[in-house]
Amino acid sequence: MAPPVDDRNLAELLDRVASGTTSADEALDALRSLPGELVGDALVDHHRELRTGEAEAVFGPGKTPRQVGEITAALVARASGAVFVTRASEEQARAVSEAIPRAVFHPRSGLIVAKASAPDPSLGTVAVISAGTSDLPVAEEAAETLAALGVPVARIADVGVAGLQRVLARRDEIEAAECAIVVAGMEGALASVLAGLISKPVIAVPTSVGYGASFEGLAALLGMLSSCAPGISVVNIDNGFGSAHVARRILRAGRRDD
Repeated sequence: MAPPVDDRNLAELLDRVASGTTSADEALDALRSLPGELVGDALVDHHRELRTGEAEAVFGPGKTPRQVGEITAALVARASGAVFVTRASEEQARAVSEAIPRAVFHPRSGLIVAKASAPDPSLGTVAVISAGTSDLPVAEEAAETLAALGVPVARIADVGVAGLQRVLARRDEIEAAECAIVVAGMEGALASVLAGLISKPVIAVPTSVGYGASFEGLAALLGMLSSCAPGISVVNIDNGFGSAHVARRILRAGRRDD
């Protein structure tokens, strides 16, 4: 089987070709799956990790358990870093587990970590803050994604603005992180509050938690987009997975600048 498609392995392969220990034909065989591999109806993008530093993720809804299992197994076979399935069902999780016994399913968020990266404390810490316990499924998706990407996580739960003293009591802990992900439903005010309290980037995640006029997260989304506090970026409703990747890219960019 060909090696994972990442910077290190490709550089080693090119070095072997340059030194003559690997022939051009052997190198071509190792690269046959670039840029993609046809797995059933899916064209798996093995080249994505080389382009972005992150392997392709599998979105569970709309796929059969067999499709999810086969696609995920193909990604794990070639990726050097973390591999995920998002919004997975229990049936899909069982299919992945049969193909990849070490895969871990988080039923509350529907996240499957099929392969995890080694911890990298040099990246710095991300604080994942949830306003209420009803927001925890989305917060878990963000936190477990970061952990699988090798990023240390500080989890801070149930500090919504209905009791402002709760978030004020955790301010120093949040400020100590390099980046903050704020997960909140209802009116989504926690992101604005935190952006006015800390100096670090705030990634706001609106959730679909709330009563009728919350419109399944639209009110929180619009509130976060309309915030008067600078330093906030906003991802889509319930997108804890996307927020984790934004945070990791912020940390990686900052490390390159050092």
